[in-house]
Amino acid sequence: MKKKTISRREFLGGAVAGVAAFTIVPRHVLGGAGNTPPSEKLNIACIGIGGMGASDSEQVGTETIVALCDVDWKHGEGAFKRYPNAKKYKDFRKMLEEEKSIEAVTVSTPDNTHAVAAVMAIKMGKHVYCQKPLAHDLYEVRRMTEAACEHKVMTQMGTQLHAEGYLRQLVEMIKTGVIGKVRRVDIWSNKNWGGGVRPTDTPPIPETLDWDLWLGPAPYRPYHPVYAPGNWRRWWDFGTGTLGDMGCHIIDPAWWALDLKYPTSIEATPGPFNDETYPEKTVVKWEFPARGDLPPVVMTWYDGANNPPRPKELEKERNLPDQGGLYYGDEGVILAPHGGGARLIPESRMKGFKAPEQLFERGIDHWQEWIRACKGGPKGLSNFDYAGPLTETILLGNVAAKAGARLEWDGEKLKVTNPSSANEHLKREYRSGWTL
Repeated sequence: MKKKTISRREFLGGAVAGVAAFTIVPRHVLGGAGNTPPSEKLNIACIGIGGMGASDSEQVGTETIVALCDVDWKHGEGAFKRYPNAKKYKDFRKMLEEEKSIEAVTVSTPDNTHAVAAVMAIKMGKHVYCQKPLAHDLYEVRRMTEAACEHKVMTQMGTQLHAEGYLRQLVEMIKTGVIGKVRRVDIWSNKNWGGGVRPTDTPPIPETLDWDLWLGPAPYRPYHPVYAPGNWRRWWDFGTGTLGDMGCHIIDPAWWALDLKYPTSIEATPGPFNDETYPEKTVVKWEFPARGDLPPVVMTWYDGANNPPRPKELEKERNLPDQGGLYYGDEGVILAPHGGGARLIPESRMKGFKAPEQLFERGIDHWQEWIRACKGGPKGLSNFDYAGPLTETILLGNVAAKAGARLEWDGEKLKVTNPSSANEHLKREYRSGWTL
């Protein structure tokens, strides 16, 4: 009897999902440089190809880039030149409907349109790599997480540092008990994505920009360069402020190392802000319950001009970095600069320090980890099952700032239990013509 062969498309579509875990994937399928024939490459479309999107499209260039989408073709001209054979679009909805060969997408737009693009792709069975934070509001994040699970696609949130060896070593230090049980984490960023006044003038829209598509589900407002291309993070309608921008990076190792999920309460102390822009500085405190044999944890975020309390273990001549985290354990303190290696403090504690056992692999970057998953390998470590609850918790800080009250949180039900009025900040109304 002739042996039936299974096509790659059937494999990616889930026809052999039941045996995928037991399949030995050949090296050439895993994207090794110079070893992947065209027939084994993913067909990827990139949504948002300027700014961070330019980097994302380049990082997945080991595959076949079949389509590129950006609402401003001038902003995306670098990617267009890099992939001249890719079809060009301004509206991702039209692209996804017309390009039947697409198997996976990257979403690197402003936060405002993450969810509408990602969920549409997921419902069509496409694998999704989405920049951080996953979405603009908590309801969108939950829908993205649920949709990915329902449609059994491979996902990854764009927290590229998650794959870096120094971050993984920090997680391993905490998980292996180098500083004992951790009950307090202070995390901070000196960035300031807040403040500003809505402009009243109405300059002409650049000829290359489709402003209506850039707005997406957000309420209509006239075009102004104060929003696009790069200043949208500070505006409530489009971005998620400093917390949304940097929280997914700097809170990520604490979330991972301490097996956190939903907090029981959140409170925020924001600086002055208005209905248009985020606060210029904020302090946010989350309380997490015990998890198995791990004790309760209080995690506090400081941004803008706010600084965490200086640890007594830090030498007088040393300053805290501009961004990073402090992990307080029963048996010591770790200082982890954002983007750098973690150290025990004081520095004398590092004498004779031996790195803990490696719990996580090294040598594969964040994008290739996702691509490998799309081809039948293990899930990326920042997949939506992990990144969804993380993003929800981070965005709760913005909800608490708006509500002006300490919030009690039921994460399973996606609900503030007091004051109930704060629930209005979990989901926004979409502009006509847009759905999730």
